[in-house]
Amino acid sequence: MGFFNILILAVILFTTFNFPVNATDVSYDGRAIKIDGQRRIIISGSIHYPRSTPEMWPSLIKKAKEGGLNAIETYVFWNAHEPLYRQYDFSGNLDLVKFMKLIQDEGLYAILRIGPYVCAEWNYGGFPVWLNSFNNMTFRTENDAFMSEMKTFTTMIVDKVKQANLFASEGGPIILAQIENEYGNIISSYGNEGKSYINWCANFAESLKIGVPWIMCQESDAPQSMINTCNGWYCDQFWPQQNKPKLWTENWSGWFKNWGGKDPHRTAEDLSFAVARFYQFGGTLQNYYMYHGGTNFGRTAGGPYIATSYDYDAPIDEYGNLNQPKWGHLKKLHSLLMSMEKILTYGQYTNTDYGRMMSSTVYSLNGTRVCFLGNANNKDDITINFEGRKYTVPAWSVSILPDCVTEVYNTARVNTQTSVMVKELPAEAEEKHHYDFEWQWRAEHFEHLKTSLNKSSPLKGVTYANQLLDQKIVTNDTSDYLWYMTSVDVNEDDPIWGDEVTLRVNCDCHVLHAFFNGKHIGTKWVKNGQYSFVFEESAKLKRGTNSISLLSVTVGLQNYGAYIDKVKNGILGPVKLVAPNSIEKDLSTNEWAYKVGLNGIERGLQNIDTKYKREWHSNIPFNRMFVWYKTSFRTPKGKDAVVLDLWGLGKGSAWVNGHNIGRYWPSYLADENGCVSSCDYRGDYTGSKCLTNCGNSSQRWYHVPRSFLNEEEDNTLVLFEEFGGNPTHISVRTVTVGKAVAHAYEGNRLELSCDGSRVISKINFASFGNPTSKGSCHSPNSLSVVEKACIGKESCSIEVSEKTFGASGCGKSQMKRLAVEAEC
Repeated sequence: MGFFNILILAVILFTTFNFPVNATDVSYDGRAIKIDGQRRIIISGSIHYPRSTPEMWPSLIKKAKEGGLNAIETYVFWNAHEPLYRQYDFSGNLDLVKFMKLIQDEGLYAILRIGPYVCAEWNYGGFPVWLNSFNNMTFRTENDAFMSEMKTFTTMIVDKVKQANLFASEGGPIILAQIENEYGNIISSYGNEGKSYINWCANFAESLKIGVPWIMCQESDAPQSMINTCNGWYCDQFWPQQNKPKLWTENWSGWFKNWGGKDPHRTAEDLSFAVARFYQFGGTLQNYYMYHGGTNFGRTAGGPYIATSYDYDAPIDEYGNLNQPKWGHLKKLHSLLMSMEKILTYGQYTNTDYGRMMSSTVYSLNGTRVCFLGNANNKDDITINFEGRKYTVPAWSVSILPDCVTEVYNTARVNTQTSVMVKELPAEAEEKHHYDFEWQWRAEHFEHLKTSLNKSSPLKGVTYANQLLDQKIVTNDTSDYLWYMTSVDVNEDDPIWGDEVTLRVNCDCHVLHAFFNGKHIGTKWVKNGQYSFVFEESAKLKRGTNSISLLSVTVGLQNYGAYIDKVKNGILGPVKLVAPNSIEKDLSTNEWAYKVGLNGIERGLQNIDTKYKREWHSNIPFNRMFVWYKTSFRTPKGKDAVVLDLWGLGKGSAWVNGHNIGRYWPSYLADENGCVSSCDYRGDYTGSKCLTNCGNSSQRWYHVPRSFLNEEEDNTLVLFEEFGGNPTHISVRTVTVGKAVAHAYEGNRLELSCDGSRVISKINFASFGNPTSKGSCHSPNSLSVVEKACIGKESCSIEVSEKTFGASGCGKSQMKRLAVEAEC
């Protein structure tokens, strides 16, 4: 089989059958986390339980294990579990205990990041908005009100986990817990109170006596009882405090997506390079953020302007499919690292610098050695003489030699298929159940626009104030929508009297819809990250009372930065009427009436069962603002992930069988500039590198988990369309592997898979040798060999060698490889 194949088989067997089931004692020294007294290599991945469904959890966790992980990391989301004061929710996809037990059932460890601040591109960073109702409240500092509530929630979570025996000290999977989150990034903004607060966090955490170590990420001066850890694209040059292990809590596997943003990608070559260098230079625990990103269901997306998809270009995509080649390329690295666990955690190591960003690291233990050859030069391949042999290491890559002689893995040489995913109409779509919908509609009723603001006959659910209020305080984060309503009496003697005036609104909102005397006069929304603007539109005055109704809309509350609790949202003013002669009437201190939410939501139009069934109409209008649409569709057969193509709509929210699948905004196009057709993995990665999807909808596809769908009965789709659109373009699709494109170097095995129940139906191309456009050398048996091995199978495995394919005609010194394109 050859040295490489024997080694890979051995390490795959090792990682498949030797994962731990439980632990009783977790400690650490300056080298590694110690489990039952033994130093361990931990390879972890973030999977956030609220960003998928309980039905998806077993598959996601299993795929993580199959990908070579031995731990799963998650945040705990305060505002999801306590959306209203002392009203807790651990049901459905918020069942933290169930999620932890499923991790344990797979024989994996868990890392629990309680925070309770999470950032995570999650609404308000995970904080419940009701915290602002306390007097003298300031988040994340030495503030009695905040620390008291943080203590109450964190203690409740710890007690819940303890009751289920989920900490390792109780035989559970949780080996580490985190208090606070990335506080070092903002601690300087809080001065001495910030330092006192972080010390309080540490003392409080220790008082909970969970029996496993506590970590603090991005906190270089963390209290001694805490382990400080690194977050970032690269952490090989991070060094923790004395006598603490080198841990990496967030290795950003890709990047998040914004409304109006392009699609970010981080290559498998660069991500594996970062991982290999981390372990080369003494790291012993790293976690992918994210390993599965998932979906921001409902109103959970933060930002502002974080999209509903949280795919993150993670090794497992939003829908639960393997993101190849990233998943497979990393799996091989994980297997290799785990096979070297003992020597990496107990061995002595020596680093040698060759110049030009080239280095070697040799680990030795009891006569056994492993070696890393690392080239951090972002332009040049470098050849070195290492222990009497010449090795050429590609630019921006790491070669791993488990015996310090034979290279068995290089981060820049990907031997894993690239899966080309397609979104297909279901086969039964010919019956017109999936794209020829029968639509109904009804208007969003604004009866409050026409009602007097007189308090003697107050509107239901309306509050009053003689000032402009912070939107998040009024809504308590129960809705994206808040009406600001007032009126002004005008007659001929008023200095602003005339046929027209300009309504000028200074807005810290994300979207503003303005109505004057019941008529819509304009809409404006922010772009380019500037979340404040001035709205100006002309309006016709009438004698007597003129009504002004302003609908302010948020698109996720700020989730990162210092003092996010002090950031106000909505219409903060001033609000003025401006006459043509520039005379102004300031309405900011008028009596304002506030109404939270949409009338349709109050009536339950998004639900399957509603008493307003008779109020839906046929003959739907197109491009009409503030309208509800409803239709039904059948569930596609099979097990492939289901998505809605919402192209043609403007902006709004969608529900399937009463489940809010998130905000949608397909009309918001990404900028036309800044994308690449191919990505050079070499050099430091950032979220603005390797972008695609320029000029297209920033999110066109919306995930509908199969657990939301009915197996036999039709499904109900309800849309609230805010901007106006055409629902007739909507379709239901399934996501699957359309093609598998692969390259593998000689000495490796090429594995092809359709990642599901589909089979390989056709080999479009196969060439062993030097499969370039010129085709300088090639085995004539290439196509037939691959067809025989793969056609009609869900997956196949082929040894890449002349023994398999026959003579290629390539020179002995030439590196040969196999290139294949297969259809599923």
